[in-house]
Amino acid sequence: MSDAMLVGGQALRTRTPLGAELLTRGVREAVELLEHEPDQAVADALADFYPDLALQILWRLPEGKRRQVFALLPPEKRQQWTLNVDYPAETVGRLMDPPLGILRPEQTVAEAVEHLRELSARAMVTYGYVLDPAGKLLGVIVFRELLFAEPTQRLDQVMLGDPFSLRPSTPVLDAMKDVLRRHYPVYPVCEADGRLVGIVRGQTLFEHQAFEISAQSGKMVGVEKEERVSTPWQRSLLFRHPWLQFNLLTAFIAASVVGVFEETIDKVVALAVFLPVLAGQSGNTGCQALAVTIRGITLGELTAAGARTLVAKEAWLGFLNGIGTGVSAGIGMLIFAYSKGDPNALLLALIVLVAMVGACVMSGIFGALVPLTLRRLGADPATASSIFLTTATDVASMGLFLGLATVLLL
Repeated sequence: MSDAMLVGGQALRTRTPLGAELLTRGVREAVELLEHEPDQAVADALADFYPDLALQILWRLPEGKRRQVFALLPPEKRQQWTLNVDYPAETVGRLMDPPLGILRPEQTVAEAVEHLRELSARAMVTYGYVLDPAGKLLGVIVFRELLFAEPTQRLDQVMLGDPFSLRPSTPVLDAMKDVLRRHYPVYPVCEADGRLVGIVRGQTLFEHQAFEISAQSGKMVGVEKEERVSTPWQRSLLFRHPWLQFNLLTAFIAASVVGVFEETIDKVVALAVFLPVLAGQSGNTGCQALAVTIRGITLGELTAAGARTLVAKEAWLGFLNGIGTGVSAGIGMLIFAYSKGDPNALLLALIVLVAMVGACVMSGIFGALVPLTLRRLGADPATASSIFLTTATDVASMGLFLGLATVLLL
């Protein structure tokens, strides 16, 4: 998970006023707040968050304070978080909670019920996990099975054997695809040798991925994931302004294309009227392709062959959409030019039609290629992709439109 991950979606798991305050802040802002809070209050607040977020905050605190806060955490949290931090960010291992309801195969149903009854008084237990002496997961106990079983039956007779489990090193996105059709409330997390090392709640997985997806629309226009409604204006300005400066630079590039054809525009004023129409239409076409491509990347649907197919599909859709909108725009140009007494009204309408088709084709291709190229370069495909796309579509659409007009009219 990136440095900009927010402490969000955890209201139901926060019991302290300080924890509630953290819900409105990003990781960096949370660290700034906690640096000046009592160590015990910080430990109590962090203990309520699932490990991935709490660890990001904890490990950004000054070393001395971090050690003191860690020492004040409950023993089970210290043990589990020591394990969590060994796994890379954005993996299931970072989201694990300590395993609860550990049972032995030789225990009877009556013994298991007594153990789980005591445990449920101080923790939320969803399943029981039957382990062998080496800690390997043998089966899962569903409470319904305990209800209908005989009290003297052994657990290895009533457990669900060979249960589904996740690996701690599995990326969260891959885990989401694995659990999509299961909808279990809790999933055991086991190492490759079968040892149970933790559990991860389905709610935690979905909260984590839902936030990542919700942040993409902002990232495409240069809004950082850490920015929230409650973020101070100074930090919001710091997040947004550099991208606006970059966008201004790319706008100058598009403007320079118009400048090259200044003589053409001076002689055929009707062209200037339709420049925004063409740019807007091609931009929307590109944004549609961009949204579909980023969604495919996020869901892990795009292979190398699939990427080529997607680019071809978006080019074809651009062609079809360009014909439809180009005919409408051409009719509009024809009416406008006739009303101005332009003798080249029919030719102008044809130029608009051809330019619209070409611009929409290129916009569809750019909409798919921009995030794919960013991913290949190792960058986040959603990061400011809209800015790159807008520049590409403006340059292509205006250049094609004005170029055709120059060749055919002058």
